[in-house]
Amino acid sequence: MSTVPSPIDSAKHAAAERASTLVASGMKVGLGTGSTATFLVKCLGERVRSEGLDIVCVPTSSATAALAHEEGIRLATLDEAGWLDLTVDGADEFDPEFNLIKGAGGALLQEKIVATASDRMIVIVDASKQVRTLGAFPLPVEVLGFGMDATKALLEQALEIQDVDGRRIEPRRRNGKLFRTDEGNHILDLHLNRIGDAQGLALALNQIPGIVENGLFVGMCDTIILGNVDDTVETIVASKE
Repeated sequence: MSTVPSPIDSAKHAAAERASTLVASGMKVGLGTGSTATFLVKCLGERVRSEGLDIVCVPTSSATAALAHEEGIRLATLDEAGWLDLTVDGADEFDPEFNLIKGAGGALLQEKIVATASDRMIVIVDASKQVRTLGAFPLPVEVLGFGMDATKALLEQALEIQDVDGRRIEPRRRNGKLFRTDEGNHILDLHLNRIGDAQGLALALNQIPGIVENGLFVGMCDTIILGNVDDTVETIVASKE
């Protein structure tokens, strides 16, 4: 029995399909993690099989690597590939300045490293991810397991002087146990409601010992490909000003 995709999944697929057309043979491409990135990997796999698309891809998680391998996409580590032409990834939120919250899938560290090592970062999303101000979606912060309670306490202190509307911090759990990233670290989810200064908060978070990385991607994305539930797609390019 066939399964009819949800409107949101249709929107994600439409965005991913549009983004896949920007990938050309000879490119080295970073592959994101998450539900929308999954559609991209499948679209690229189809092009590899049907068109002979010749690309080398760097996955940002073990889950993405496994799927890309199944799709017949040639993979490399970032060290093997070197500088990348393009990274395509999803986002949990994006604002008018193209600031992002990422990390719902727990791969924010590898995602940020790969995106930073690319000429371009294109983000594929459905329209529900577009917000006026970041913060409704919990902000993931990757932390070391060692001294995590101390890190959490320092984080609580740091948030007292930040321009946010909430300060609740919850360790991420899966199946009743603390979630572990591919690097063996943990995630603290920050329920901030509103982030008034994304760049300032990102800088402040990474000054705290024990924090490995945060899910704020500031000044990294230059193009948003936005899929709508009616299968139309919008491409929004960041202003050069």
